[in-house]
Amino acid sequence: MMKTRLSLLLAAGVLALALPAAAAPPIPPLTQNGGTWASGHVQGVAVDRKGGYVYYSFTNLLAKYDFDGRLVGTLVGWTGHLGDLDFNPEDGRLYGSLEYKKDQAFYIAVIDVSRLDKVGVEAARSDLFRTVYLPEVAKDYAADLDSDGRFDGDTAKTADHRYGCSGIDGVSFGPAFGRSDGPRYLTVAYGIYGDEGRTDNDHQVLLQYDVADWAKLARPLSEAAPHHEGPAAPRDKVFVRTGNTRFGVQTLAYDETLKRWFMGVYQGAKSTFPNYLLFAVDAETAPVTGDLVGVPGPGGKDWEQGRVLPLAADGLKDEASGVRGWNQKADVGFQPIGGGLVYVAANSKVDGRQTADLTLMRWTGDAARPLVPATAADLHSPGASARD
Repeated sequence: MMKTRLSLLLAAGVLALALPAAAAPPIPPLTQNGGTWASGHVQGVAVDRKGGYVYYSFTNLLAKYDFDGRLVGTLVGWTGHLGDLDFNPEDGRLYGSLEYKKDQAFYIAVIDVSRLDKVGVEAARSDLFRTVYLPEVAKDYAADLDSDGRFDGDTAKTADHRYGCSGIDGVSFGPAFGRSDGPRYLTVAYGIYGDEGRTDNDHQVLLQYDVADWAKLARPLSEAAPHHEGPAAPRDKVFVRTGNTRFGVQTLAYDETLKRWFMGVYQGAKSTFPNYLLFAVDAETAPVTGDLVGVPGPGGKDWEQGRVLPLAADGLKDEASGVRGWNQKADVGFQPIGGGLVYVAANSKVDGRQTADLTLMRWTGDAARPLVPATAADLHSPGASARD
């Protein structure tokens, strides 16, 4: 019996020696530069924590880097506006907002980044790049609110555009509103015109979609003949009163550790609001049907009703409006990676070309200074890991 047990232990030891050691998970960088490009400025970033990649949207160019700072590939060749990004670990795809305002065509780009391994891949000539149309956005963008029978186009100088909708930008995967558990859904934020002369544009608008069957809806990008294949309606539509901003939520991000949605914006200008740069909503706070203050109801009576989410009850507070938030830059890249760590992007120009500098930050919760630069020790602290 003893010899048999010893033989089994020896066999197990030999087998263990023969098997390759499990690869250590890639370590996220504390800082990274996203390259210098003849493009628009950086619009958003996404991180594949498990694979070890960072993705940068530069409006008309997508760049893929590994955690060591090596350029892996780029995707090019469209004239629309590629905005915020998020990586979905469930299907290995990258999702980003894509606008063609002239055509009233608003898409989610669905990109198979696992096969993006060279520089200069043309989106329209590659099956890596697919698009899904969002009719709910087009409907609000093209709404003829003044009933003159005319669509006034991409301008804030009109009474049209329901809720001030200028399209879409922020995207993120997260739980159903009012929960922190359960399936993850794609959440898309409206762009909203920064028009100080109207009152119906003081809410951020968030749409939520189940992408489980989107493979049936996704189509190749065709700028010559924009397609209209997409979900008939979102699974949910909610409103968050922050005060008007310039072009709505630029970066939307769900933080798995803090269990909250973050919204980074370009600063608004209405004097009746504090015009913070970053807002948050707690995930487990359920939407409640209520007044969309400033949005006229049917026939111009009272306020329109909608599913309203309150802002998180921390950060700075403006007593007059009740709005809470932080004066923290988060408008061109804000990506939580777990453990209270967040990548924040800064945009700048180098010899007339656009670049992005990414810094890993740690959430402090302090009203005046919510983020501080992370350290190597922060990366190895308990809980510093992303949801698989």
